[in-house]
Amino acid sequence: MLAVSLVVISAVGCDGAAGIPSAQPASQPADSDALSAAAATIPPVPETLTAAAVEFVAPSLTAEEIRAGWISLFDGQSLFGWDVPTVTNWHVEDGTIVADRGEKSLLLTPFHFDDFELRCSFHVAAGGNSGIFLRTAQNATNPAKDTYELNICDSHPTHKTGSLVGRHIAENVPAVEGAWHDFRVVCNGPVIQVWLDEKQIVDFTDSSDAVRLTGRIGLQMNEGRSAFRNVFIRPLSLKPLFNGNDTAGWSVVPGSKSEFNVVDGRLHVSNGPGFLETNDTFGDFVLKMEARVNGDGLNGGVFFRAKQGTEKTPSHGYEFQLHNGVKNGDRTKPVDSGTGAIFRRVAARYVVANDHEFLTAVLVAQGDRFASWVNGYQVVNWQDTRTPNDNPREGRRLDPGHISLQGHDPTTDLDYRSIEIHPLLPPQ
Repeated sequence: MLAVSLVVISAVGCDGAAGIPSAQPASQPADSDALSAAAATIPPVPETLTAAAVEFVAPSLTAEEIRAGWISLFDGQSLFGWDVPTVTNWHVEDGTIVADRGEKSLLLTPFHFDDFELRCSFHVAAGGNSGIFLRTAQNATNPAKDTYELNICDSHPTHKTGSLVGRHIAENVPAVEGAWHDFRVVCNGPVIQVWLDEKQIVDFTDSSDAVRLTGRIGLQMNEGRSAFRNVFIRPLSLKPLFNGNDTAGWSVVPGSKSEFNVVDGRLHVSNGPGFLETNDTFGDFVLKMEARVNGDGLNGGVFFRAKQGTEKTPSHGYEFQLHNGVKNGDRTKPVDSGTGAIFRRVAARYVVANDHEFLTAVLVAQGDRFASWVNGYQVVNWQDTRTPNDNPREGRRLDPGHISLQGHDPTTDLDYRSIEIHPLLPPQ
């Protein structure tokens, strides 16, 4: 693995998380008093900026997996990108997320994912109790309604390891405590499938009134030492915005000097300034794109939630920056914010990509939270706390807007190999 020293500016989310103990069987109500008490112990965590020296570790993903949209939720060195409860000693040791003291809680993603594939390695001490929470509500109190709790507890009286607590019992599952094991999970509509160490143990279709189609991902510490590593997710159900043949579904913004041509199945952008924007608009979404900067230190961008472009105001939107330049060879010091940045709002904490090579970028925009990954590595975790404004250049915009490809200037030379999007369901 590639390892490089850097300084991380870590944004800790402001909303609280509920830690949920393993619950009663599906036929019995959960102990709501105990659940409510656990939830109350975790106060909202204010958004702060904390500098911490860490190492850049390239995600253990193949080139094919990166192109398929796999991203790492754990950078191997810090809790960057997670909402961290303060009542538990969530920390990183030896490249592993660990919790072993304090009250029960959940380490949560800031985002709600609907359809996805998840991979995670886990280790729970003998006699311990842990779990991975799927599509969990922000303030979950009842696992039979508010989440899918993939249990890790060999001694649970009814829902042992591999079961979905309060919903589905996995049978003939070997004991896992005291050793490292791997889960793979697919959540697609009402279908939840789980593999333990490459053997399928769950194939569950939720036909109940409490079906959950979206929610956050949570790692639980309930009792004893819990450890996690290799936490990867691949958003599913993305649809192409670029068809590889022409620019159907897109329109050139009036006054543009850029040229947008399809050459050998790639959308080539040259000259500038100018913009090519989608005819459709998008609010909360996952966007995946493969792009290449064909010159040293050239500049481009992908605008989103943008107002419809005009000759006078062609690009009033948030901008996902494309610029692989660095200062003095230091990838922690990007030029013009760096690829993956939300330009003028938050810089990329590390410049992962190189000019003249295709990169794969994933952008998640949900409400006022934004995150981006480049080649599987998270470079931005940002919350827009500005006052509301229809123009994202001036303030926080939550309304849908256009996706707009930028031709920055006359030197622009960019290729897009694919552009895909999945509109996210509203939080449930």
